[in-house]
Amino acid sequence: MTPPPAPGRPHHRQQRWSPTAILQVALASTALLAMPFVPAARVAAASARPSEPIHAIQPATGLDSRKVALGALLFNDRRLSGDSRVACTSCHHLASNGAAADAMTRMPGRAVPSFNTPTVFNATANFRLGWRGNFRSLEAQTASLLENPSVMQADIATVVGRLQQDTVLNQRFRAAYGRPPDRAALFDAIASYERSLVTPGSRFDLWLQGSDTALSAQELRGYRTFKSIGCISCHQGVNVGGNLFQRSGIFAPVARDGTPILRVPSLRNVATTAPYFHDGSASTLPQAIKAMGTAQLGVTLRPADVADITAFLQTLTGKHQGRQLTAPQP
Repeated sequence: MTPPPAPGRPHHRQQRWSPTAILQVALASTALLAMPFVPAARVAAASARPSEPIHAIQPATGLDSRKVALGALLFNDRRLSGDSRVACTSCHHLASNGAAADAMTRMPGRAVPSFNTPTVFNATANFRLGWRGNFRSLEAQTASLLENPSVMQADIATVVGRLQQDTVLNQRFRAAYGRPPDRAALFDAIASYERSLVTPGSRFDLWLQGSDTALSAQELRGYRTFKSIGCISCHQGVNVGGNLFQRSGIFAPVARDGTPILRVPSLRNVATTAPYFHDGSASTLPQAIKAMGTAQLGVTLRPADVADITAFLQTLTGKHQGRQLTAPQP
C-alpha cells in the first residue's frame, strides 16, 4: 500500500517527480531553444541571493529619451490603425497591468483574436514575443500587429503618410532620428518605448536583493513549493518565464484548442493579469495554478499548496514609474 503524502506536501496522482525529472520530461517532449537567457544580461539586477533561479529585474537603462518619448506618443495614437479607431493602449492598459481585463480583446470592426492579450510590461525581457514566440524582436512584432486584420488593420505606408502630415510629430522624428517619419523609425520608436516598460520593485525582488523582511512565512513557503514541485523548470530567470518554449498539456489537456507548443509566459505581475493562459480560460490565479499542476507537472495540489503558491506569485507584482501595477477594471 502506498503511504499517504506527508502533511503540507502536494499529493501526486501517480508518482512523485523531482524537479530534475520534470525538467527532463520537458526537454524530451519539447523543442526548447538552446539559448534561453539572452535578455537577462540586459535587465537583470545584482542579487544578494545569486544561487536563486529567479533574478531581480532592474529599471530600464541605456535608452534614448527622445525615442522613448516619441514612442509613448505613438503607442497612444489611434492614427496607427487603419480606421483610426484603435491605439496600442486599446489592448495594453498602461494605467493598470499592461494588458486587458477580458479573455479575448475584440476591438470595433475586428474579428475575435486567437490569443489572450499578454502584458506589454517586461516584454523586453522575453527571448521571443507572442504566444507562439514567432517574433524575434519588438520591432518585428510591432510591424506584424500594425498590419494584423484582427488588431490594427493598418497599411504602413498610409500610417507613415499620416504622421508626415503632423508638424509636431515631424519635429519629434527629426529630433530623434534626424529625418521625417518612415517605416523603420516608426517601429524603432515604439520598440524603444516598450523597452522602457519594465517593472522593478516587487517584494520578491527586494527579497532577492537581500531584504529578509520583504516576504511573509507563507510567501516563502509558496516559493519553496513552487521550486520543489517543478514550476521553476519553466518559470525562472529575470522574467520568471518568457525564455523558452514548452508543450502545452504534458500530462493532461490544459486549453480548449489544444495548441501544442507555446512560449512560456512571464509570471511577473501575474496577480494583475487575469484571465490566464493563451485562451483566457482560467479566470483566477488559484484556478490557473491547479490547472498547471495537473497539466504540466502531473500533480494534484492541495488547497494549502495552492494558497501558498498564490501568495508567492502575488509578491511578483512590480512598479512602473513608482506606481504599483493593478488589475484593470472589467
